[in-house]
Amino acid sequence: MQTVIVVGGGAAGLMAALTAAQSPDRRVILLERQQRVGRKLLATGNGRCNLTNTGAELSRYHGEDPAFALPALNAFPPEETLAFFHSLGLLTAEEYGGRVYPLSNSANSVLDVLRLQLDKTGVEQHAPCPVQEIHRRGRGFALNTGEGEMTCDKLIVACGGCAGAKLGGVMDGYTLLKPLGHKRTGLYPALVQLLTEPDYPRALKGVRVQCALRLLRRDYCLAESRGELQFTDTGVSGPAVFDLSRAAATGGTGLTLHAALLPLSAEELGELLLRRQTQAPEAPASELFTGMLHNRLGRMVVKYAGLGANTPIGDLDRAALDRAVRACLDFSLPVRGTEGFDHAQVTAGGLRTADFDPETLESRLVPGLFVCGELLDIDGDCGGFNLQWAWSSGRLAGRLGR
Repeated sequence: MQTVIVVGGGAAGLMAALTAAQSPDRRVILLERQQRVGRKLLATGNGRCNLTNTGAELSRYHGEDPAFALPALNAFPPEETLAFFHSLGLLTAEEYGGRVYPLSNSANSVLDVLRLQLDKTGVEQHAPCPVQEIHRRGRGFALNTGEGEMTCDKLIVACGGCAGAKLGGVMDGYTLLKPLGHKRTGLYPALVQLLTEPDYPRALKGVRVQCALRLLRRDYCLAESRGELQFTDTGVSGPAVFDLSRAAATGGTGLTLHAALLPLSAEELGELLLRRQTQAPEAPASELFTGMLHNRLGRMVVKYAGLGANTPIGDLDRAALDRAVRACLDFSLPVRGTEGFDHAQVTAGGLRTADFDPETLESRLVPGLFVCGELLDIDGDCGGFNLQWAWSSGRLAGRLGR
């Protein structure tokens, strides 16, 4: 009987173990350094678990060679992922932007069906059981673990990245595989809050707005996104911001975030403000965007435009109204950086994919070694894309080259 060890009980490791265990002639051992498997999975989607996105395609993934992800995504796309979970008894619901959640709105539901399947297929779970070293032994491997030495014929490493240390993010995978010849790229926090000059965000803490965003380095646009932005006391957060955070983390200095706070052209917004001026000429300028923006945000845009808050709207000349239009459609904030790995949902960067076969995820350097999930230099946008990569790559690695 062939023995397979899977290191890491996150999304990718769970899928890899379940896939490997489909062959009756295999003994599959799952090692997790934390008290129980799937802890990080429970925190995804604010505890709701955005388990996939029906629009998962190559353009939503990043790394030195994003195309590396294509064979795994093609072999186990979102529709097959959902069919797999439905076969385990999980009910799901699709929301805006192709995001898919468990119908229960609880990440526990996703983990519970996976744990039931682990028990059904006879996967041996060891937790907590950290791995300290991996050695080549003949054609197989010897692992020094918290429970002593373990050996196997095939090894799957799915330790995840270093994002979210409080939930189990570690450097273990990079450290364990370095002696076997595997190198990594630079590592950056992704899907994380941006830190900006605090004057405006601090006063807007908690305000949410649907907007279009551009991240600029001087006059060059590094990235664009659309969706929800949330102001915090140190900057901005939310799905639209998360999609820009990778570019912000790797983009160097001189960055500014530009937000169009309304889905209108300058001409359309200008006409609305002229109408407001006609209808409420005695109202203070602080009310210029009433009904269009959150009241605190509207007043802040007026301040940003350099208008006196108590100036009657009727006294604003055309130049002042034009400044208000520009302030609303190009509300810019200097970017000081991003929050660190402790606050990031995903690690950008990882083990160099050139050292792995994209058709199997087997190491080109160490036959019999497979790697999947966030440990590799592949990361996705916000909205279920990273979990889809975990399921797809875990499924492919768990096939063990079949």
